[in-house]
Amino acid sequence: MNVTALAFAAILVAVPGAVMAEAEPPLVIPQTSTQLQWGPCPPIFSKGCEIAVLHGNPAAPNADIFLRIAPNATLPAHTHSSAERMILVSGTLLVDYQGAPPSTLQPGNYAYGPAGRPHLATCRSKTPCTLFIAFEGPVDALAYSGSLD
Repeated sequence: MNVTALAFAAILVAVPGAVMAEAEPPLVIPQTSTQLQWGPCPPIFSKGCEIAVLHGNPAAPNADIFLRIAPNATLPAHTHSSAERMILVSGTLLVDYQGAPPSTLQPGNYAYGPAGRPHLATCRSKTPCTLFIAFEGPVDALAYSGSLD
């Protein structure tokens, strides 16, 4: 047994239950679940935008959400105070981050958005675009009026 493994084992023995105390039950939610509670996006976005909270509290760090954008709808330029990790679940989504070339996401594609980086998104499909987003900090969206060029 190496020194790292021994140190880790010593921590687990010294602090019984420390690892399990923070554990939560597993969670599986299909994107088509009728139990999802869809609500409106922040007011800076169009009415064709909805959010469903999957896990966590959107006002606290580490919330996971589904974002659904109507076909051919655009979310105008905005920023987030948190970094966001995204996977497109359905649709075809154009994302345009300031300082980077525009990218077209297909289902299964991963994207990372740095905190504070202005961007916009357009659903380019005939069906809604659904995006899984994991926020590091609280969920927010702040209007951005500058150029993305």
